Amino acid sequence: MSNLGLLSVVLGLGVSVPQLYALANPGGFARLARQFPRSLGWGYVLMALGTAGFLYNLSLESVADFAPYKRWMYLGFAAVGILSCLYVRDFLAVRGLAIVLLLLAKLMVDTAHWADSLWRLVIVVWAYALVLAGIWLTVSPWRMRDLINWAVATDNRTRILAVCRLVFGLFVALLGFTVF
Repeated sequence: MSNLGLLSVVLGLGVSVPQLYALANPGGFARLARQFPRSLGWGYVLMALGTAGFLYNLSLESVADFAPYKRWMYLGFAAVGILSCLYVRDFLAVRGLAIVLLLLAKLMVDTAHWADSLWRLVIVVWAYALVLAGIWLTVSPWRMRDLINWAVATDNRTRILAVCRLVFGLFVALLGFTVF
């Protein structure tokens, strides 16, 4: 299995598994989803993951113009991640998710770049959708709260959207198993 195949399987199953809970217990899923935007626990985890991912990408950067400043850049960006957890706590989980979405999109595009199949465009288009979502959530994180409230307003809507996400996740996983 190629790197894109493995990534597709992991992403597809990562999207699919939570949908099984949403289908089995839409009320419990709705309650958890509504709590997410203001969750400090998720905020700390996602900000730490986003900061670590960004610092890892910075470590791979080989532009000679940055070499003398790389140590200071590590310290500065790590400080931004830590200080964000202390001073920008409102919608911290959404802000952390936005960073993780942007980093995930980079990984998806980089991994799909050299794939032979045109099916790779499913991953690339999804990645660009994640970029748009990351930018949108960074600019207006409260909109995620509104979107979640709309998505889980009724048990029926929760189930319908869960089925849509489940089908998409299984499709991406199937691409990973068969095409990539």
